[in-house]
Order: sequence, then C-alpha cells, then structure tokens
Amino acid sequence: MDIFVKANSLCGGYRNREVIKDVSFSIARGDFMGIIGPNGSGKTTLLRLLTRAIPIDSGEVRLEGKSIAGMDLKEFCRQVAFVPQETIINFPFSVFEVVLLGRIPHLKRLQPETKKDRQIASGALAMTDVGHLEDKRIDELSSGERQRVIIAKALTQEPALLFLDEPTSHLDIGHQIQVLDLLRKLNSKNSLTIVLVLHDLNLAAEFCNRIILLDGGEIFKEGSPEEVLTYQNIEALYKTTVVVRENPYSHKPFVVLVPKGDK
Repeated sequence: MDIFVKANSLCGGYRNREVIKDVSFSIARGDFMGIIGPNGSGKTTLLRLLTRAIPIDSGEVRLEGKSIAGMDLKEFCRQVAFVPQETIINFPFSVFEVVLLGRIPHLKRLQPETKKDRQIASGALAMTDVGHLEDKRIDELSSGERQRVIIAKALTQEPALLFLDEPTSHLDIGHQIQVLDLLRKLNSKNSLTIVLVLHDLNLAAEFCNRIILLDGGEIFKEGSPEEVLTYQNIEALYKTTVVVRENPYSHKPFVVLVPKGDK
C-alpha cells in the first residue's frame, strides 16, 4: 500500500480544550476515505489539523514522508486542497474570479493568471455544473450554488489530495449525488485522493472505500464500510436503533432507522 498521509499520535483542539486525542491512521494514495461520527466527535477538528487550518498540539502529520508543519505553505497547497463546511467571502467577486483564486499556489508573487489557468478554472466550473454562473457575484448565489463554486475552486488548485467537510450538506439529493459521483470519477480516473466528512451514513457506505468512525476525539473503528457500519457500532455511538441491510444494487451496507415506537 502506497502511504500518502500518516498521522502519528495526533492531538489538537482549541485553546485549552483538546478535541482530537492521540489519533493515528494512514491515508493510502487513491483512497476515498469518509470520516463519520456523532455531533461533537471531532470530525471537523481532525480535518483542520490535517490541513494546517489549526496548529497541532502534539504528534505529527506526514505527507509523502514530510512533516506538514515544516512544509512551505505554497508547496503544501499545490498538493492539498480543503473545502470547509462554510466559506465566507466578504467581497463581491464574480464566480469565475473566486474559482480562479485556486491557481494562487501555482503562481509566483504578483504573477498574472495565464490562459491555461483560466482554462483550468473553466473546466472546474463545468465539472461542478456551475459554468452558467461564472459572471454572477458570489454573494448572489444560494448556499448550494456557493458550495459547488467552492468545490470548483478547490479542483482548480489541481491537488493530489482533497479534503472536504460535509460537501453535500447544502445540496438537494440530485446535486448530492452529482457532486459525489464527480468526486468518485476524479478519484478513480484522475487518481485524486479524497477525504471527506459526511453525516449521511448511507452516502459514506456507497462512495467510500474506507471509513473512520470517531467518538469523543478518538477512533472508535476504522476499516471498510462493511467493517465499520455494523448495527452494533452505530447503535453504540448514535444511541438509536438501526437495521443494517445490503443495498440490492451496490451490495454496500444500507442503514435503516427504526423509530422507537416500532421497536
């Protein structure tokens, strides 16, 4: 297995509050990894530590053998992109201008964008189905449209590793599948390694080849969807009764909620 990222005894959080506690795992090149867990289990904090959005308290994260803490920021951003759950843009940039910002790690200081940079940005807009919005102001978009634009900006970075924090949370079911199908295509055909936080257990089962289940800032279970998404694990952490069946089309686990009155 070609190890792309390795977290060793990773600890971190906010001020004096430790959220992630002694977490160790590896991300193989080509993984489509999902991070799941109850609210407050540390999913977003783990992504922020892995992407240098917040400092690591102890332990380390290594990217292709290099400690990310010691990497030049532009070098890091040429390989890694991060789509946060919420992105605030305080200036009335056009959609195309926002997406073109993804080329910054590839440009020298004050270097203008080239025709190639603009073509890459246009391609990312088309892939995420927002090309028709390129002249609109970013602050005029719906939350779902804005989310797809931010994903397009990340793809314009041309990263080898893409982190996403709940990328489908503001999307209707059609665009949820569209975005995840796109990510799966980029993963399989472009060798893009993907790590994403998901709340929907069935989407995680359907699209991820590996899953980390977090509980209280620690890894409760790691493995394939079949190994992680058992009714025992889900009931233990989510405190609700479920039945786990096999999806008749994909043969992946499918989680069915059992209302309390039906037990």
